Amino acid sequence: MDRRTVLRGGLAGTLAWIAGVASVAGVGRVAGQTSLPATPAGQVQDRVAETERAFADAMARRDFAAFTSFIAADAVFFGGEDAKVPMHGKQAVADAWKRFFDGAAAPFSWTPDMAEVLSSGTLGLTSGPVRNQKGELIGRFTSIWRLEPDGKWRIVFDKGSPAPCK
Repeated sequence: MDRRTVLRGGLAGTLAWIAGVASVAGVGRVAGQTSLPATPAGQVQDRVAETERAFADAMARRDFAAFTSFIAADAVFFGGEDAKVPMHGKQAVADAWKRFFDGAAAPFSWTPDMAEVLSSGTLGLTSGPVRNQKGELIGRFTSIWRLEPDGKWRIVFDKGSPAPCK
């Protein structure tokens, strides 16, 4: 089994676990509705990938208000000052990421090269490369997105990892 297959299996397992937790908690349900109308999976994946790109574009444009609008109130981000201690909640994430908006240019950028969505259409995953200002690969991100009752996708989990050794 190649590394990509193992990684996708691990990501699928993580999504399944989160979906189970969300289902038990009733997350993602609209009043009286247990599932969303059927939409082709590819279209939903495209929407999640587009949302990730818009999130990254907000940073590139230096628009902190737009950037924070993509963050769920109960979000958990890993990789702050102490990468072992996650940031809990939108305000904590915003406070930690504010420093990346200092200066005229973003210190790094990212774009999804993968998007997956549960069949329920309410939870998605994006992943892709992170590059420094010179365009050099410095890491990889993985984000979990949830479709909120207002119809917008918001990020609920985010974790970066360093680029693999060459």
